[in-house]
Parts: sequence; C-alpha cells; structure tokens
Amino acid sequence: MQDRYEVVVVGGGAAGLSGALTLSRARRSVLVVDAGSPRNAPADAMHAYLGRDGMPPAQLLAVGRGEVESYGGQVVTDEVVTARRKDGAGFEVMLAGGRLVRADRLLVTSGLVDELPEVAGLAQRWGREVLHCPYCHGWEVRDEPIAVLSTSPLAVHQALLWRQWSKDVTLFTHTGPVLTDEQREQLAARDITVVDGGVSQTVVRNDTLTGLRLEDGRVIDCRAVVVTGRMSARAGFLAELGLEPAPLERDGYVFGTHIPADSTGATAVPGVWAAGNVTSPLDQVIMAAAGGARAAMAINTDLVDEESRRALADRRGEVKA
Repeated sequence: MQDRYEVVVVGGGAAGLSGALTLSRARRSVLVVDAGSPRNAPADAMHAYLGRDGMPPAQLLAVGRGEVESYGGQVVTDEVVTARRKDGAGFEVMLAGGRLVRADRLLVTSGLVDELPEVAGLAQRWGREVLHCPYCHGWEVRDEPIAVLSTSPLAVHQALLWRQWSKDVTLFTHTGPVLTDEQREQLAARDITVVDGGVSQTVVRNDTLTGLRLEDGRVIDCRAVVVTGRMSARAGFLAELGLEPAPLERDGYVFGTHIPADSTGATAVPGVWAAGNVTSPLDQVIMAAAGGARAAMAINTDLVDEESRRALADRRGEVKA
C-alpha cells in the first residue's frame, strides 16, 4: 500500500469502481476507499443494466473490485473522514482507520442516504416491497395493487407514472399537500383511487407486505408501497474543501441535496470530480457507472495536460541552459 496516488476514489459503488477501472487501465495509480454501505444493498437484484439485469448488487461490486485490482488499482474498506487541499498541489485524505493518503485528484462517488417517511415497518421493507423507482422495480410488481404514499408534491406524478405498470394504483394522501380538484380529476381519469387520511404502519404476513393500516384502523390491501424519501448526499468530508451540498428542487419543492458538477463530473473545486448518486440522485446503476467512467476520462485528460505542461517547461528550461 502506498501513501500517495494519482487519484483517490471516495466510494466503491458502481460509479466509483467504473471510474477506478477506467483510470487503472489508463495506467494511473488509483486507490478506492469503500465504506461498504451501498444505497441498493437492501435490494435482491438490480435491473435495467444491459447485460447484467437481475444481478444481485453485491455480485456486481465483487466483480468490479476484481476487475479494478486486476489492472493494479487498490481497494480498501474504510471511510474518508476529511479531505483537504495539500500545500502546493493535490489533496490529503484522512481515513477513519487513521491512514493519511495523498492524491493529485479526487473522484467523489460517495452516494447518498435515503431518508424514508416515518411509518412503522416501512424501513424494514425498503428495497423489497417499499420502492421509489418504477424503472428499477416496476416490472417486478406489475399488475399488483400498488400504494403511493404521499409526503410531497411529487406524489401525484408518482401515481400517474406507476399506473404504467399496474391498473391497481392507490394514492394515500397521508402527510402530503392537499390535492386540488384538478389533480383528483386527473387521478380519477386514470382510475387511480385516492384514500384520505394518515398511514400508521405496514401490514406484513409471512414476511410479505399485504397492506397499509391507516390511523383510523382501516387496512387497505397492497403488495408494494411507493415512497418519496429525502435524498441527502454523503459529502460531509468535503467541507474543508469548501464543497457544500446544494438543494435539489422540483417545482419549488426541495427533495434532497447533491454535489453540483458539470457534464464531465467536474465540481467547483479544481481537481475534484463527482459521479453517481452523490451528484445525480436519480441515476440508476448503469447511469452511475457511465458517469464514473466519464469523470475518469476527464481526470486522466486533466492529468495528461498537466504533465504535458511540465514536460514542455522542463524542455524549454534545458534548451535555455
């Protein structure tokens, strides 16, 4: 193990490993710091990943780590506590285990944390029958009774979207905003039932979700619950670099935070790139992997440009001498 790398990748999910693979194949010295808490860990399988549909998330990561290491990249299980600018150039990265490593560039792929609505039993079913993305899980619950739990202005959009996968969709108003007459009419036009009142808990039998219990005691059958949780970027370690998470908004509603980055993954801090859910929370696994590879190419190009400038300066110095 070294104490200096050309690139330190913070996060060992699809985005981080994809970026590390690209950089390792570009003959860069790379360290991946993986905290071991991927967002999709509760899910049995990932979907809509061409050539890998249905693969368990842990299997994809195990294969990815092996590929990175086969090209000389290093992967460690640890967590980044702080990242700061090093005097002169580059960065110092402190790990929770006490190790200090130096990097010329950083690729941040630390992901996000889903904060779920406070309904008894909901968190325990997350990634199984409690879902958020129809493109990830819609096929698996097609034609089943689907409940949409309203906690934000996005609930009506969700209900209309999930209607593509099932004719039996129910919107529970719960703690969400009061529906307008137009919204209720639109939902009715799509045969989406509206149940008013708060939800108190999930109903589970034989380790299978069977319904939702309302605060008034009623139980409404369902086999899947769609939620909109707050999505918060894992980025506290970037504070010393002056890189703060920015709010994610839709129609004036803040539903999470992210690290802003351009199309290549470059952030506002020179030398720091970001990819995956930490910068684009709605990305599926295949999109996160693509973002990691794209950022890695930009990082390698940036390093090549710097090395070329130095080589040219050295050559001109020799010529003058």
